[in-house]
Amino acid sequence: MIKLSNGMTDFNKWISHWNSQAPLIFALGLCFLVVGCTSDKADELDRLTTESNEKLIQEHSETSLRPEFVDVWPEQNLNFTYHNGQDAGELAILETLGGGTAVLDYDRDGLLDLFYTGGGSFENKTTKGAPSILLRHTGDFHFLDKTSAANMDLADFYSNGCSVGDYDNDGFQDLIVTGYGGSILWKNLGDGTFEETSIAAGLRDCYWGSSAAWGDINGDGLLDLYLTQYTDWSFQNHPECQLTPGRPDVCSPHSFKGVGDLLFFNRGDGTFYDATKTAGLVPEGKGLGVILADLDNDTDLDAYVCNDTVENFLYLNDGKGKFEEVGLINGAAVDDRATPNGSMGVDIMDYNHDGLPDLWVANYEKEAFALYRNDGDAQFLYVSNDTGVTSIGALFVGFGTACADFDWDGDEDIVVANGHVAYFSTNSPFRQEPLYLENRKGRFAQLEYSDSSYFGQSHTGRGLALADFNEDGNLDIAISNFSDPPGILKNTSDTKGKWISVRLIGTRSNRDAIGARLILHTSAGDQVRQIKGGGSYLSSSDIRVHWGIRADVIIRGISIYWPSGVQQEVKTLQPNTSNLILEPNTNPES
Repeated sequence: MIKLSNGMTDFNKWISHWNSQAPLIFALGLCFLVVGCTSDKADELDRLTTESNEKLIQEHSETSLRPEFVDVWPEQNLNFTYHNGQDAGELAILETLGGGTAVLDYDRDGLLDLFYTGGGSFENKTTKGAPSILLRHTGDFHFLDKTSAANMDLADFYSNGCSVGDYDNDGFQDLIVTGYGGSILWKNLGDGTFEETSIAAGLRDCYWGSSAAWGDINGDGLLDLYLTQYTDWSFQNHPECQLTPGRPDVCSPHSFKGVGDLLFFNRGDGTFYDATKTAGLVPEGKGLGVILADLDNDTDLDAYVCNDTVENFLYLNDGKGKFEEVGLINGAAVDDRATPNGSMGVDIMDYNHDGLPDLWVANYEKEAFALYRNDGDAQFLYVSNDTGVTSIGALFVGFGTACADFDWDGDEDIVVANGHVAYFSTNSPFRQEPLYLENRKGRFAQLEYSDSSYFGQSHTGRGLALADFNEDGNLDIAISNFSDPPGILKNTSDTKGKWISVRLIGTRSNRDAIGARLILHTSAGDQVRQIKGGGSYLSSSDIRVHWGIRADVIIRGISIYWPSGVQQEVKTLQPNTSNLILEPNTNPES
């Protein structure tokens, strides 16, 4: 038998995965036989929280770094807040999604800029859009409102999400804005302005778009677009609901049917065509988050979709743009009780350093956030209990999330923006604190923050994106709240060691190199990252790849697996700076 890198044999690995999935398979069988199939998850989570906290307290080192963040939004003197229309008293589920944020260098001046969606309002049983905002970074965390100057004042529908991708490979990043009743494709003209091209490009035909993800799904070197859609709510389908007895509130997603996601393939002439059916997307879901990444290490982009109260989707790509949905079979659709969760935010990371991308999902209250370990070939195992994730308890409603090495210790930690959707919940507060989960050798501990810190205060968190705005190696965070101002969190941590940042430029691949897999070789082992499409929730992070490296670790180069199939070895990297790497025209390995 062939020896695997983690010491297991192929046979033992298969047996282990089968045994781990047996309770799930048995539970699924009971769900088919027993009406309801309910359990008191909250009590069980409380027990797991107590046990896990006790263990994590023993494991936590007092010498570990706690990253610190300072919110510099108040210094901007900007009058902007995401509007969800709650003042109209409609109690519409549309109010609950909130907005997103995107990081891009739209003017290519070397400084990362920001975009926030604006939301909307309700008037006479109709929806109306509110302006979004484009912020140009002039340096030292100073941002200027350039929305009008960039011709981005258009707000003709209620907006939710945004995602960045250079869909025409011209070197200037473009932007899609999603929401209820339409989408806007902002084509970057390269002169500091944008042109709205969604109608001409064929991207307006959507019902309620939430998160979007760019990626070359069919392998032609052009960025395609995956667009999640939510539910069939409308003012003609607007029931009255009470989540707490006697208190009218927004309705649960259970009150509505899901709307099928959309997939658009890029023709290369500035237009797209609907490939939803030909690619094999299933007809219904309640999509809130999506990520495009190579989950089975076969060099093409797969898709993982977070659905609200129904099974999550895992689409494996045949390399030519044809998907097979295998979420339930491969262990990534439900939790360890075979129950679909209210899933919102999503990211990937290699939390256990086995070289495989694991799935991280932020869920609803009374549900554990989900960590699905990749056991190879995109076979996943739910490991929230084993990794300390359940130690955060069951009170949080998680949305925007990201995995990254904030403390430069060589592994990826997790941040989550939280906030409730129900105005009168008896279980959890409406405003909630963000979460920082530190990775401690494959187990996660929630770090506590003081009341003076952004992470120690309560917010109405929704979208979240990462960027190193001042290029000091400390990853900063942009957060979108609703009914509250956004947050721009400057990372002021006293980190020790060194860092590597890499920006890939595709030539044969799509210019953004979305789908590339990068392996950093060091004296302490390999660290694997991917350039992902989508991720988080309604938001889009900087596409540069970041590693933290301990001071005593030697950097030995990087292996790059480009989406085109080109393999490249780079022996020398400059630490503590951003490395620009161009895709070679021929395969150096051939």
